[in-house]
Amino acid sequence: MATAYLTPGVYVEEVDRGTKPIEGVGTAVAAFLGIAEKGPIGESVMVANWTQYQETFGNFVPGAYMAQAVHGYFNNGGTLAFVVRIGKEDAGDAAPAAATAEISAKASGNPVTLKAIAREAGSDGISLEVSDGPEDTFNLTVKKGTQEEKFEGLTMARGAKNALEVVNKTSTLVTLEEVRIQGASVPERAPQAGSYALTAASTTALVPVSPSDYEGNVADRSGLGGLEAVDQVTMVCVPDVMAAFQQGVLDRDGVKAVQLAVIAHCERMGDRVAILDTLPDLNAQEAYNWRMNEAGYDSKYAAMYYPWIQVANPIPGGATTMVMPPSGHMAGVWARSDSERGVHKAPANEVIRGVLGLGMSLTNSEQGVLNPVGLNCIRSFPGRGIRVWGARTLSSDASWRYLNVRRLFNYVEKSIFNGTQWVVFEPNSMDLWERVKRDIKAFLTRVYMDGALFGATADQAFFVKCDAENNPQATRDAGQLIVDIGIAPVKPAEFVICRSGQYAPEA
Repeated sequence: MATAYLTPGVYVEEVDRGTKPIEGVGTAVAAFLGIAEKGPIGESVMVANWTQYQETFGNFVPGAYMAQAVHGYFNNGGTLAFVVRIGKEDAGDAAPAAATAEISAKASGNPVTLKAIAREAGSDGISLEVSDGPEDTFNLTVKKGTQEEKFEGLTMARGAKNALEVVNKTSTLVTLEEVRIQGASVPERAPQAGSYALTAASTTALVPVSPSDYEGNVADRSGLGGLEAVDQVTMVCVPDVMAAFQQGVLDRDGVKAVQLAVIAHCERMGDRVAILDTLPDLNAQEAYNWRMNEAGYDSKYAAMYYPWIQVANPIPGGATTMVMPPSGHMAGVWARSDSERGVHKAPANEVIRGVLGLGMSLTNSEQGVLNPVGLNCIRSFPGRGIRVWGARTLSSDASWRYLNVRRLFNYVEKSIFNGTQWVVFEPNSMDLWERVKRDIKAFLTRVYMDGALFGATADQAFFVKCDAENNPQATRDAGQLIVDIGIAPVKPAEFVICRSGQYAPEA
């Protein structure tokens, strides 16, 4: 209602008729759920760098991956993260872990080639002696007190004398696991001669966890439920699900239950994407089976990466390298790509910092099977380093096939949501319709100018409709204001085809 003017004179009034610019929201804030050395249980804590993580959650934990994942995130370009420690305070009551030993290879740098694991948890006093045999074979002796097992003429090649086949079938003391070494020949993968003692790593922080520990609940602000109150999060990683699987705390169905809970959380929130890992030690066929037959996820709010990555082992006293899930490093790559190019750029063909090798070296034909089903591959290219070589979601819907499209829509939708809050309870008039259209068009024009939308002009790249046609009397009577928005996102040039042929210049 206009002010009543009773006294003659000049009056100056401020009238709010200007634009209300829509600001773009952040696109690269990761959430990590996993095992930590210390810190609050189940509560989401913001950390802006690796030093802050160490102050709150401690250092690297043997057998767990979250600390390495967070370190890889910041190393690859991440700037902000929310960390949720999963577990219980009574960690000292956890069952003792099986003793293990990592055996070095003859390859350059002596990377780990075999992992020996005691068959019984809590077993002490087991040692292995490796000696060279004839013609690239080796001998293995397992000792525990007076008990001794000898295996001669072993090899890392397939066949009757394969070390894993022989030892795992006949030894009563240990089992062997192979650690894949990218590009190494059979003789180079053979273990280095020497003595190796099995030791049980500290299990202080490695307490049993269940899918419900990850899910948490909204009321207590714990687990994934607690992250519902954190609007900044755009990526969710759960690398220690694989640590729990490797220790036998979760089986394959348990891993699937946790990953499904993460996907459900991202779909429910609608503004974040899950970054998932495959199970450890899978070859290409096994990874395909896990993706298609066992897990079978179908979501436009999730992406999965394969294979695992090899990084420097930060825990002293063990092997110099370790193989770990790639999700944390991938979150960092997403953040770096967003910062340097924008969220519309597919986070692929990017170098992964801090990665020494891959758990599995893929061929073009193997990726040709994995890429169409949404398994984003990590590849090593001579002279170009180790790069992300896939940018797909896990959706079967072709409209949401690419990660950058999903994340661009998340960015646009959330920015418009935040930037139009002033409209609520305003008079639903034609004047309001024009003001809303003006502000949204101004924002989308900036998005178009950044190269995120396809079209020769802004009018071809997007439209904003808010008029009497989509806001008839019945809609207005219901207290609703409807704005129809359409954008044409750019798609990545996933397949670059250069056509060549002969031609006759004179013709």
